[in-house]
Amino acid sequence: MKRTYIKDVVPGICRVSGFVENFRNKRTMAFIVVKDITGKLQITVEKEKHPEMLEMLDSLTIHSVVTFEGEVVASEYVKMGGKEMYPTFMRVDSVADALPIKDDSDIDVRMDYRWVDLRRDKNHLMLRMQTTLSAAMREFLTERNFVEIHTPKLIGAASESGSDVFEVKYFDTNAYLAQSPQFYKQMAMASGLERIFETGPVFRAEKSYTNKHATEFTGFDLEFSYIDSFEDVMKMEEELLTYALAKVKDKHGDEIVALFGEEYEVKVPTLPFPRMKLADVYRELEERYGYTVPAELHGDLTTEAERMTKQLARDMFDHEFLFITDYDAKERAFYHMRDENGVPQGYDLIWRGVEITTGAQREHRYDVLKAQAEEKGLANDVKFYLDFFKYGCPPHGGFGIGIDRLTMLFLGLSIKEVQFLFRGPNRLTP
Repeated sequence: MKRTYIKDVVPGICRVSGFVENFRNKRTMAFIVVKDITGKLQITVEKEKHPEMLEMLDSLTIHSVVTFEGEVVASEYVKMGGKEMYPTFMRVDSVADALPIKDDSDIDVRMDYRWVDLRRDKNHLMLRMQTTLSAAMREFLTERNFVEIHTPKLIGAASESGSDVFEVKYFDTNAYLAQSPQFYKQMAMASGLERIFETGPVFRAEKSYTNKHATEFTGFDLEFSYIDSFEDVMKMEEELLTYALAKVKDKHGDEIVALFGEEYEVKVPTLPFPRMKLADVYRELEERYGYTVPAELHGDLTTEAERMTKQLARDMFDHEFLFITDYDAKERAFYHMRDENGVPQGYDLIWRGVEITTGAQREHRYDVLKAQAEEKGLANDVKFYLDFFKYGCPPHGGFGIGIDRLTMLFLGLSIKEVQFLFRGPNRLTP
């Protein structure tokens, strides 16, 4: 008999497999709660009828892996879906030792035994929700003629800034782990692909120990051609996120509230998202909340100001998202297009007080791009990249979103808890 997922179990004969979540071994009866990725089912063993199961039941431990076959019946006394199985066949596939962690164990201890920690209901939901989120974004883009590409993560020159990259030995030379697919996304524009996206690993050699930074994470990046301004890029992103959040809410909204609480109810945002210039953000933060920063820091968004935009967006716009534009050129990458006043044509998108995206219209004119790279002292390092623009390239723009950071904000968790396996300055295992 083929295995049936627990969510698909109906009254009748079937076979289920999973982990033992709960076990009560009484004198005449045994009650086992079996859990798989889709749900839980109570197994009720009548010992008198099945003496061949007694030895197996005595060996059973919590989190052992088992397989049962038998008749599933409806029962008004069983809270889990109103069904239970009376098995005629039992097999213990794997006996579990006493667990090394508990739900309330320290986060770093849980990370040491991540494969056990991931068995929790919240983590199963988190990864299923992440799957729905990524699939929805893919669906949105493919329906709009985007092509998925996969760019190399071993590169010959440090991308973007030359800092915060991991250097690795590459035969008789050195290579770097890509901190962004940015250069290759733009190469795709010069290739005439027009609309591309990619999901893949991103590496950052930052010794940062906050709850939102990791040295390796999953990025969702896109780039598209023939735009008129960075407003087109913002419009694409707000529509993409609204579509994806609606999909997550529809599929997982009730379960998220049940496991994480009502404060994490998925709210599908209204369009368009509010937009503010950075100078206006600082003015409002000062007037409303008395927050001031030194003039020399006004060209970029401080960490504290970023956090406070959660309240600002709510108070001014009754919204969870906020686009912030008009940063100082020295705070933006050299490949951002600038207007006649030297203002970068890009933005940050803040969600719930955390930056989730930096996006922009890119500079596609070779001479201007070369001059901006020279201004940053990068012309020699990015010569291969500048060559992409020598032979014609359409106006284009794009952005990147961290899948892990989005998940973190959905569920109120730390970055360590939303990655399958976290990588940080002090963690390379498991």
